[in-house]
Amino acid sequence: MTFWALIILTALVTAVFLGFSLLRGRDTREPAAAYDLRVYREQLAGVDKDLARGVIGEADAERVRTEISRRILAADAQMQAQTAQAGPPVWVTITGIALVGAFLVGGAAWMYNLMGAAGLPDQPLSLRLEQAEILRAERPNQAEAEAAATPAPLPELDESYASLLNQLRETVAARPDDLQGHILLAQHEANAGNFPAAYKAQQRVIELSGDQVPADAYSHLAEMMILSARGYVSPEAEEALRQALQRDPRHGPALYYLGQMMVQVGRPDIGYRIWTDALRNAPAGAPWADAILAQLDELAFRAGVFNAPEIPAPAISGPSQDDIDAAAALPPEERQEMIRGMVNQLSDRLATEGGAPEDWARLIAALGVLGEGQRAIDIKNEAMEVFAGNAEALEIIDAAAYQAGIAQ
Repeated sequence: MTFWALIILTALVTAVFLGFSLLRGRDTREPAAAYDLRVYREQLAGVDKDLARGVIGEADAERVRTEISRRILAADAQMQAQTAQAGPPVWVTITGIALVGAFLVGGAAWMYNLMGAAGLPDQPLSLRLEQAEILRAERPNQAEAEAAATPAPLPELDESYASLLNQLRETVAARPDDLQGHILLAQHEANAGNFPAAYKAQQRVIELSGDQVPADAYSHLAEMMILSARGYVSPEAEEALRQALQRDPRHGPALYYLGQMMVQVGRPDIGYRIWTDALRNAPAGAPWADAILAQLDELAFRAGVFNAPEIPAPAISGPSQDDIDAAAALPPEERQEMIRGMVNQLSDRLATEGGAPEDWARLIAALGVLGEGQRAIDIKNEAMEVFAGNAEALEIIDAAAYQAGIAQ
């Protein structure tokens, strides 16, 4: 209520000043003849001064006095003939003042009702920062967030893939210390949309990896936690992100989710800085960079800055090298069928849409695991043609060919 009274009072004071200026203009307005009279009287006084200094003679002075006196009489007669001041009637001026006042008061109230937040208390920066810290410290944990989130519907799996996934679950349950089995289980539970099971398997992967845990392992753990909570970054997910960044300060996916967490706790300014720093170091084709760019304009507005950097549009990535390496640890029959499905999808996409050198390299390496040497050679030759003249891309393709055992 105090704020409403303040803006109305401000608008009224502004209207009063404008009205005073309009009325004062009417009181001080004078006809043009009055100005002429002052000029003629000054000219008449000037004639006497010039005569006293000897600038003009007596005859010339008398002639000039006569002419000026004639003009003074004419101007005075003109003033006497005017019976009213120029300008609009008084009622028009008063009506204009009333309209201006109504416009200022009504317009201010309408704009605030449209754009403001009536009843919201003052929020100085220090208070908002303090509230953000409290929100961050007291936000729900992972279990609470999962319980409150609406479960996402699981995708319908192909019958053969679902059967393989069940076999993998049974195998891993029978071999709780099998690192490669847990890696595969975490990946394929995520592929199946079962994110809680995926991050629990990933936690076991980290436990079994000992001290040599890469940044990607913690980043994958955090991502599965966040997806389980429908986009919410819990304290446990934040800790996983910190662990990833401790191992790789430029880890793009971890920076993306950390920036998202800062926005959720009321610190878009920090989130914006994290995202722009991540974009400056983003490699070409980074999929997480596209997610940042899609939200950066809105975040820049909330942070009060408008200098979002430009990076190339990220390319779609295929199965990772970890997918391929982990699949190699399965029994031959399961490994062949599992990899073949991923390989065929990647091959179809590269044939129709193309892709980055890394995607071609993954396909060549996967074909090597499958034992399809001739097909790997054909893909390599095609990639050499696609990236002819690109030395960096050709090095990536050659490395993949060496890994697949088809290097010439």
